[in-house]
Amino acid sequence: MSKKNLALATATLTTLISSSAFAQGAEAAAASPASSAEAMAALGAGLAIGLAVLGGGLGQGKAAAAALEGISRNPGAAPRIQTPMILGLALIESLVLFAFLIAYLLQGKVG
Repeated sequence: MSKKNLALATATLTTLISSSAFAQGAEAAAASPASSAEAMAALGAGLAIGLAVLGGGLGQGKAAAAALEGISRNPGAAPRIQTPMILGLALIESLVLFAFLIAYLLQGKVG
């Protein structure tokens, strides 16, 4: 139980202490209206990439779990299951890379 409390305390302190590193002065925030639009674009791009990675990871996990379950039930069908699984994992990963590319390109258009 003490390891959980130590991990929670460490995560909390790290979060609270590092937040001051990202602070900016009021004059920098009010310098130009475009800076807030750029900040929102950066936040949106970060959220888009995070959601794409989350969805891709969940999809790859479910695909691998289903393929491994199918192979464990019928080991003779392993070659027929493995090839489509690898192709599916590659397509899932390509969707994550496309989301990253779109977020990166949209972030550069603001400003």
